Amino acid sequence: MLEEFLTTIDHSRAKRLAFAQFIIAHPHRIPELLDFCARTDAEISYRACWGLEFMCKEHLHYLYPHLDSFITIAPTVYQPPAVRPVAKICEYLTISFYQKKEPDIQHQLTPSHRNALTEICFDWFISDQKVAVKAYTMTSLYWLGTEFSWIHPELKKIMEQEYSTGSAAYKARARQILSKLSRK
Repeated sequence: MLEEFLTTIDHSRAKRLAFAQFIIAHPHRIPELLDFCARTDAEISYRACWGLEFMCKEHLHYLYPHLDSFITIAPTVYQPPAVRPVAKICEYLTISFYQKKEPDIQHQLTPSHRNALTEICFDWFISDQKVAVKAYTMTSLYWLGTEFSWIHPELKKIMEQEYSTGSAAYKARARQILSKLSRK
């Protein structure tokens, strides 16, 4: 049933939202959804990632019991339509943990998870990714850098090196992050 539902999802907000509502109503299906995300060579992978992102936007806490699986899958995702939502979920996780300091995630997102997120985000940030992925990873790395002191200097160096060749959207996010870094 889940696979059939996934085949109906396209990039439209309405269909992704309808799928997310289905998962929210059936959170026991999240392991199965993550299995579809892990099928990185298949079209169904990015459809599953779209649905997972929309679920996480409203109910990030549903992902917490499955963080080990998510952290294992995230670096294997390579199709651009799948990387973008996975990077967005990483941003949700880091904002929830560091900025919002939500109690549930404080117990669930382990040091091992945070180290893995750092590696995943840097890999995406320095590779040939679309601007949305780079923007989400900039934010994630900024927040991770509030814990790991070595991240901010590296992040700043890379942003400054790539700034002149970056798109307008890249430059806008880089300005935001560089401004935050200069205030520290």
